[in-house]
Amino acid sequence: MTEPNPISEQAALTASRQARAAAIAGASGIENALDSGALARRVDITLSEAIVLGLLRQNVSNFLCVLGHGATEVAEVLRIYQEAGLVKAYALRSEIEASHAATALRWVTGEKAAVVTSIGPGALHALAASLAPASDGLGVWYLFGDETTEDEGPNMQQVPSHEQHGFLRLCSAMGKAYTLHTPLAVSTALRRGMNTVDHPHRAGPFYLLMPMNTQANMIKGFNLDELPNGAPPPLGEAADNGSYAEAIGAISQARKVVVRVGGGARDAGPEIERLLEATDGVAVTSPLVSGVITYDHPRNMTVGGSKGSLSGNYAMENADLLIAVGSRFVCQSDCSRTGYPNVEHVININTDAETATHYSKTTAMVGNAAATVRRLVDSLLDRGDNRGPSPSEWLTDCAARKRAWDEFKEQRYQTPKLLDPMWGREVLTQPAAIKSATDWARDNDVVTFFDAGDAQANGFQIVEDDVLGRTFTETGASYMGFAVSALLSTTVARRRFYGLGITGDGSFTMNPQILIDGVEHGASGCILLLDNRRMAAIAGLQIDQYGSAYAANDSVAVDYVAWAQAVSGVRAFRVEDSIESLVDALRQARSYHGLSLIHVPVYFGPDELGGMGVFGRWNVGNWGEQTQAMRHDIGL
Repeated sequence: MTEPNPISEQAALTASRQARAAAIAGASGIENALDSGALARRVDITLSEAIVLGLLRQNVSNFLCVLGHGATEVAEVLRIYQEAGLVKAYALRSEIEASHAATALRWVTGEKAAVVTSIGPGALHALAASLAPASDGLGVWYLFGDETTEDEGPNMQQVPSHEQHGFLRLCSAMGKAYTLHTPLAVSTALRRGMNTVDHPHRAGPFYLLMPMNTQANMIKGFNLDELPNGAPPPLGEAADNGSYAEAIGAISQARKVVVRVGGGARDAGPEIERLLEATDGVAVTSPLVSGVITYDHPRNMTVGGSKGSLSGNYAMENADLLIAVGSRFVCQSDCSRTGYPNVEHVININTDAETATHYSKTTAMVGNAAATVRRLVDSLLDRGDNRGPSPSEWLTDCAARKRAWDEFKEQRYQTPKLLDPMWGREVLTQPAAIKSATDWARDNDVVTFFDAGDAQANGFQIVEDDVLGRTFTETGASYMGFAVSALLSTTVARRRFYGLGITGDGSFTMNPQILIDGVEHGASGCILLLDNRRMAAIAGLQIDQYGSAYAANDSVAVDYVAWAQAVSGVRAFRVEDSIESLVDALRQARSYHGLSLIHVPVYFGPDELGGMGVFGRWNVGNWGEQTQAMRHDIGL
């Protein structure tokens, strides 16, 4: 009896994989290969190859990987398909970095990517970072190694309990997940993933859990037609169940209309402008959609909420009708449900019924934002209810607050340096540094990412975007390290771009792997590191609430320029105390074909000119009781 030869069997499997990959590459795609007969419709393939083929059919060709023993079989398939030019795998040093880069890629370019990890800590790191795309509505694939299905005993790095599917339960708490316990369920798993990652209105992460022993299982005669493609269709306008007439009635009674523009209104800019004119309304925008209408639009009051603007918060505080378009009402965006104390009615346009009925006194309109707003405005105009041409008292009052906000900001820009006790000298303020950097980025068509913390909060109060897509502020999860990791997307994207990651010292030290991975894979961007030697956002909150900061800083001096220069291929610049030197460093960084870091000491302290201020309420700490009481008194 001849014993099986694992080496020759693996060689035969490798050859068959190479033949399939060559056929797909030669036909310029899997669909052409199937249609021409170059690729047989029924094949003997392993589960791992079926996964890769299924993702290819969904136009997923980028794989951001931190590999381990839980993903060796999938890695072997990726190796062969990369040699054929069908996929590109990026070996990275952090699953969190991989997740952020995939999220940024989808956000900026619309391109999809898959994050591949081993079992255990690696999967948990990626799961934690997936809070960002889950919160911001961005579709990302996650391929996690998982415990074996035969339960021969605890697998190393599995959830240590005597229960099945520990990782499945964890992932299902974050989003949609599927365990490939049975290889022939791969088509169902891929379809559920497609419906999640490519959801037209509320996309999110999808977790495909790959048991280590099923990845290499052979599926005999698998029908490649079972691999799904396409995407779920979008919703149209909200159905007319009387809601349009009800909304028009509410608008006709209102005198002070505020339109809240959330992330679900990314594609509704022109319709929002028509709505503002027709209702004599003013807009308050989410940081997620900065630029959906231009900053200088006379009806754009900019951001509002607990870290809003003078004009945005004035509009929220005084409006009597709220028209919410694609907004989730995150606690900071509506001051923990106290942001609209005088609103008597809400028109809520959203594709999610739960969100559309969030407030009481609501006309819920469940449908696509652009289509629903367009029909609502057309209905208003048909009735002759266009209020827009004549400036009203409401618009005049709001415009005055917008001018006051611009003057408030200009005061800070005119005082770009302050004496900082920790640095022992005058250093730049964050408002001045961020204003100069974002103006430079806008003038040079650079995509800017903001990291969590003080840089983020000051940033979305400062930016003056003229189009959507200039700045990306990850406010859904406010995940520290997002901005610098996002720079990796500059090299993954088919449509290459230059990125500026504005970060603080706290956020940077959570994800410094970009210094190595950015050079390795050819990232094109600059890290602007605003260093105040502390977690300034938290320290500032503690001071506002309790009068002193605690456990939000340390005494360790770090030479970030030397750190960056220690990585071959990274250029690093020091900026001491002038806007001119900062802009010059940005110019030099932009002229370098690679990754750069600019270190800027910045001010932290009691001087009001050192920051952008806080103008709203928030249900945290010792503010909670008063905020909650106000919420219940409003009853919205």
